[in-house]
Amino acid sequence: QVQLVESGGGLVQPGGSLRLSCAASGFTVSMYNMRWYRQAPGKEREFLAQITSGGGNTNYAESVKGRFTISRDNAKNTVYLQMNDLKTYDTAEYSCRATRWTRDYWGQGTQVTVSS
Repeated sequence: QVQLVESGGGLVQPGGSLRLSCAASGFTVSMYNMRWYRQAPGKEREFLAQITSGGGNTNYAESVKGRFTISRDNAKNTVYLQMNDLKTYDTAEYSCRATRWTRDYWGQGTQVTVSS
């Protein structure tokens, strides 16, 4: 059974850090393009970061470049999003997505709240 499970969200103060995890089962993350998105209340879903299949090239949205880092642990079949210097506007539900050809899988999301 294919499944993506995000974890690591929570409440953090501005300037703090969190690391989100996206654990996959039923497929191999290194064979898929893996992406992180977020959606804040009343706003459209926003692409954040991608790590490509195979070689693992990365790219980021301008809004998070330099603060967020996407990575992959093939042994754990898990993708991460390290988030540093968090801002209040980073508050959102964060989801991961896996795509390969016509296959397209989403996780259920994890909430990140940045507040003092």
